[in-house]
Amino acid sequence: MADVLNVDTREELGSAKTRRLRQQGKIPAVLYGHGEENVHLALPALELAAAIRHGSQLVNLSGAVNESALIKAVQWDSLGSEVLHVDLTRVKAGETVTVTVSVELRGVAPGTKMGGVVNHALHSLEITCPATAIPEKLEVSVNSLELGNTLTVADIELPEGASTEAADDTLVAQCSQPTTQDEDEAIPGAADSIEPEVIGRSKEDEQEGADGG
Repeated sequence: MADVLNVDTREELGSAKTRRLRQQGKIPAVLYGHGEENVHLALPALELAAAIRHGSQLVNLSGAVNESALIKAVQWDSLGSEVLHVDLTRVKAGETVTVTVSVELRGVAPGTKMGGVVNHALHSLEITCPATAIPEKLEVSVNSLELGNTLTVADIELPEGASTEAADDTLVAQCSQPTTQDEDEAIPGAADSIEPEVIGRSKEDEQEGADGG
């Protein structure tokens, strides 16, 4: 279910006005798309934070505007802790959209019991799907991932009606042996077993030593 944002329109623009708006617990936003007029909105900061926390991309706007929209872009402050501005794009019923969804691994790979380590290679995937059926995330089970094996995009179960342009063999995760130390470091005393060369000692000296000279 899409999160609901209770929105107001805002007539006053400019940096000073938007600063005051944020101090009041609201976030400036603009709604555009489908050839309709741009609408400047004020979004409740707490409701927006909840939608972002849920991973929602589709939201239902209620109040001054009553329609569905995609969260197209979020502008954060320099610390990445506060939202400064949001771009919203209109979505119509039955419309197909292209979005980027996070990819998460679930379960325990059997290969880890053999000393393997799971490397999560693909953290997000761009998919095309109905606007009303955007998944919050894509979950991939590693319960069958043996040591030396891989999971690819072909192993991701996409929601009904969804597709991706990513190649089927794109790596998602693999289970492999952890990186080991150099052989000499891995075997204690290995370096000591090699007799050091005596610099400056001639073959004649070696022969005299062998003859007891």
